Amino acid sequence: MSEDELNSVGRILAGVLRHFPEKFDLDMDLNGWVDVRDVAEEICHRKRNLHWLRVHHIKAIADTDPKGRYQIEGNRIRASYGHSVDVELDHPTDSVPQSLFYPSTQEELDMLLDNGITPSDRRYVHLSLTYEDAYNAGVHRTEDPQILEIDAAAALMSDVYIGQAGPTVFVTRGVPPDFIEIAVEPEGFVQPDPPERLAPRRERISDMDD
Repeated sequence: MSEDELNSVGRILAGVLRHFPEKFDLDMDLNGWVDVRDVAEEICHRKRNLHWLRVHHIKAIADTDPKGRYQIEGNRIRASYGHSVDVELDHPTDSVPQSLFYPSTQEELDMLLDNGITPSDRRYVHLSLTYEDAYNAGVHRTEDPQILEIDAAAALMSDVYIGQAGPTVFVTRGVPPDFIEIAVEPEGFVQPDPPERLAPRRERISDMDD
């Protein structure tokens, strides 16, 4: 696959597995799984420029995705995180670290500290493994992300579900305020250059930014 073809297939996969399986007549189960053979067939049928796509291409994309956006089990595939459709994710909780991180805008900061973190346009809140990961996620929304630290260990002990969805991504239905505080910027942290354009979240709902 060329770089353009890879990006095209990746964006379609992100869209159909996270947001609109019905547009491709895909039968998604409660946990977000669909038959990868159906995915390949429907993409070929609807996208003439991708008529060559086969199951092994999709499996290769899933297996090599650096952010772990997809999971493959046999002939099933699902998005690991990022859903706007209602799914029940069942990611493992035994590898959750002591602390996780979440990016906020300056305007949202006090509200999140007072009321906790809840999903907005996605079904789950995405938490990051490190301060840097959270900051890099946050710069897609605001030029100066405010990073919150989540006491993940204490939250789990209080029956708050947190599952590992990718190498650096963890998901939860929400975080109560008791487990949230403003994170301390780590020594030596260097802020990355901001993106050229900060797109509103609704414009990026099927893209591959996260």
